[in-house]
Amino acid sequence: MSNTPHELAEEFPGAAEKISELKQSDAHFAKLLEQYHEVNRAVHRAESRVEAISEEAEADLRRKRAHLKDHIAFHLTHGAGHA
Repeated sequence: MSNTPHELAEEFPGAAEKISELKQSDAHFAKLLEQYHEVNRAVHRAESRVEAISEEAEADLRRKRAHLKDHIAFHLTHGAGHA
C-alpha cells in the first residue's frame, strides 16, 4: 500500500502548463481537478490511517481516483470537450 500522495504534477509530468490552461478555460476540467484533489486527499488520509475507513471504502476511493485521473488524462490528450 502506497502512502505517497498522487499529486497531478507527479501523475502527469510536463503537463503543468496544459493543466493550468484547461483549468482556466474549461469549467468541466476544473471540476474534475477539484474532485480528483478531494478524493486523492481522502485516499491519502485513509492510507496513512488518519481517517479510519473500511478496506472496501478505501478501495472504492482508489477506483474513483483512477477514474478521475483517466478523465483528466483524456482532456489533456484531446483538449477541451467532454469525455
